[in-house]
Amino acid sequence: MSAEPLRGGDGGRVRVEHLVTSGTFSLDGGTWEVDNNVWLIGDDEQVVVVDPAHDPAAVVEAVGGREVTAILLTHAHDDHIRAVREVAGQVGAPVHLHPADTVLWQQVYPETGFDRELADGQRIRAAGTALTVLHTPGHSPGSVCFWAADLGEHGILFSGDTLFAGGPGATGRSYSDFPTIIDSIRDRLLVLPEGAEVLTGHGETTTIGAEAPHLQEWIDRGH
Repeated sequence: MSAEPLRGGDGGRVRVEHLVTSGTFSLDGGTWEVDNNVWLIGDDEQVVVVDPAHDPAAVVEAVGGREVTAILLTHAHDDHIRAVREVAGQVGAPVHLHPADTVLWQQVYPETGFDRELADGQRIRAAGTALTVLHTPGHSPGSVCFWAADLGEHGILFSGDTLFAGGPGATGRSYSDFPTIIDSIRDRLLVLPEGAEVLTGHGETTTIGAEAPHLQEWIDRGH
């Protein structure tokens, strides 16, 4: 895990911490090995956790006894949520998910729901800064990104599986749609500052400016 101190809102010190966990993703009868990025946004006292995947013990260790004010899910594919109930129980934090992904949530947790609904435009406090919810369907119906305008030099986008270094998230499985993810990326994400960092659900970090020139290439290739 690495931690980089970044200037947050309200003049406070907020840092983004990065944890990589490994496990599997299963959907439509297939299972694949995956590495997931887990992001923690906070200070020495409070933290918000984005997508605590696969390894509850590692996530709890990264929290390090701080108050977890929210667990935020970018979407409800099983690699992103299978560990979330155990993490939430250990840290005592509510789980937030966009309701359009309820059908995917119920594949993992048929007997219990998530705690709070995310909505487009909602602002969630993360220690000394705020995350704005951007509903970006396509990879799944309820996929969201979290935009932290006050972090970094030009803002930080936690993009989940909507935008990666090199293109959109996958849309070849159930509950996904390629034209929809293209609309989400073009209309909601590529309008952000070119220098904004994009911290993804899997793989390497990128920037809005690095990805924007390739939109037509993605449309032409169809993925």
